[in-house]
Order: sequence, then structure tokens, then C-alpha cells
Amino acid sequence: MDSGPRRRGRAQLHPGAWWLWALALGTAATRTTNPLLLALLIAVSAYVVATRRPDTPWSRSYGAFVKLALAVILIRLLFATVLGSPIPGTHALLTLPELPLPAWAQGIRLGGEVTAEALTFALYDGLRLATLLICVGAANALANPSRLLKSLPGALYEMGVAVVVALTFAPNLIADVQRLRAARRLRGRPDKGVRGLLQVGLPVLEGALERSVSLAAAMDARGYGRTAQVPPAVRRTTAALTLGGLLGVCAGTYGLLTAEGAGYGFPLLLAGLAAALVGLQLGGRRSLRTRYRPDRWDVRAGLVVASGVAVAALLALAAARDPAALHPGVVPLVAPAFPLWPAAAVLLGLLPAFVAPDPKEPS
Repeated sequence: MDSGPRRRGRAQLHPGAWWLWALALGTAATRTTNPLLLALLIAVSAYVVATRRPDTPWSRSYGAFVKLALAVILIRLLFATVLGSPIPGTHALLTLPELPLPAWAQGIRLGGEVTAEALTFALYDGLRLATLLICVGAANALANPSRLLKSLPGALYEMGVAVVVALTFAPNLIADVQRLRAARRLRGRPDKGVRGLLQVGLPVLEGALERSVSLAAAMDARGYGRTAQVPPAVRRTTAALTLGGLLGVCAGTYGLLTAEGAGYGFPLLLAGLAAALVGLQLGGRRSLRTRYRPDRWDVRAGLVVASGVAVAALLALAAARDPAALHPGVVPLVAPAFPLWPAAAVLLGLLPAFVAPDPKEPS
């Protein structure tokens, strides 16, 4: 009788694997400004999302992240056009009227000459941030937030509930708006303009309030917020390990993202992760909760994470060995080269499209 649900549970990939894979691709994006490699990273994440995204309201957030990424690129280009750029250039595209600024604003200008080199540098920089946002959007579209909450350590449960509620509120609100607009169209009533917005807004807010009350009642019925008594020494040790570990993770991540901290970044990151994990394990003793059919970390989840880590590691190695290929210059303005073996490394990120279970197929 219970074999069907167990098979369905095994057919779903661990949500943490999707997040680790996406964050690894985002880390790889920070190691290069080559637009060809960045476009390849975007294509890899888009293909995996297209083939492994479930049909749920929260999985439709990928399009919103793509639009946000496009807005980031446009804003970066606009700033480079209006506020200027420190990149020197000889290929002038246009000249805007320049506003005189006081002496204390030296180094900043409004208007002036806009060069192709400055816009190209801004495009490369904006595309790198856009790729990082799209990778995060892929994780949001692939990982079930409620299942991710079940997998969190007990010490992060309260914070995880708040994050999951915040992440699922907007998709549910959009789904309510679409449902009410479709109902109004079937009744021959206007669903656009100010009038349609006002007549749709009240039912949407009413539905959001009803969901909030139902969520509060369900959380109270399940004993949300109850904690166990632990000795004071354990509480102090937990706080010191967790805080120190998170600071070590931040410092190690900063070291990995900068060329100057490459030597100490990785050891500091590992030490911070170890301290934070021990602190979270001790902090979980205060949480009185159980897991019903917890998600298992299987071989497929390990392969998904390994593919993302391989992409990040190989691009970091390529950036150290051949920085000119991964960071094409703009002065003089030259076309970016297409490095073959870094591109082949990026294609390793496609592995989840073949090893992860298809949510559209019945298990």
C-alpha cells in the first residue's frame, strides 16, 4: 500500500541539489566576463529548467528572473552612458550635453562622450550579474520550496518558514489574479484598465488574507515555535560556532571571488562551513519537530551537484591559466574569443537534464 508514495518520493530530486548546482553555475559566472561563455551558461541553465521544471506556480518564476536580468543589463548600460565610465576609448558613438559639476564631485560626470569601449565593458559587466541572477532563478524554478524547508536543519527552521512564505506569496498572488481575470472574461466583464484592476484587487487581497489566516492556524496546530530546554553552555557554544562559522564563510567567499584572496579563501571557507555545520547541528536540539518521509540524498543528487561544482572549478582553473580568454579586453576593442575547453567544461552543467527525474512523467 505504501510503495507508490515511496516511489514518488524517490522519483524527486533533493531540492538542495538544485540549489547547489545553480549556485555553482553562478560562481562559475563570476570567474569570467566573456559574453560567449556567459551566454553558454545561460543556455545551459535554461535547457535544464525547460526539461526538468515541474508544472507548479512557484516554478514559473524563471521568466521573472530573466526579465530582471535584462533590466540589470539595460540599467548598467544606461549608467555607463549617462554617468560615464573610467574605461578610456577612441571609438566615439555619440556626445551628450555635459553638465558642469562642483569640484568635490571630481571623477563623476553627467553626459559627455560615449565610447564603444565603455559600453562594451558595461555590457560584459552587466551580463555577468545577469547570468548570476538567471542561475538563481533556475534554482527557484526547479527546487520545491516546501520540500527545501523540510530539509533545513532544525536551527534554521523558523527562518526557513519565513523565507518560504515570502517566496510563495507572490506566485500565489499572480495565480489568483490570472484566475479572477479569466473568470471575469468568461462573464463578459472588463479585466483590464483601472476599473478591472480595482474590481480584481479586492478578491485577490481577500484570498491572500484567508491564506494567511489558514497558514497561521495550521502552524499553531502543529506546535510551531516550541523549543526544548538545553543547557546554557550548549546555547553559548552553538551561538559562537554558528556566528564564527558564518563569518568564516563570508570571508572565504570574498577571498574566492577576488584575485588577492585566492590563497586563504578556500581554507577559510572550509573551516567556516565546518564550524557553521557543527553549530547548526547543536542548535537543532532546540527544535521539537519530526520529518515525515524526509528527502534522501541519492546518487542522482550527488551527480547534479558534482556537475555544477566541476563547471565552477574548471572555469576558476581556466581563469587562472588563461585570463585573457575568460576576460576579453576592450582597449583595444577586439571580438571575444571562444575558448574551447572552458566551453566544454560549461557543457558539463547539462548533466542534470539527463540524470535528474522528469517531473512530468508518472513514477
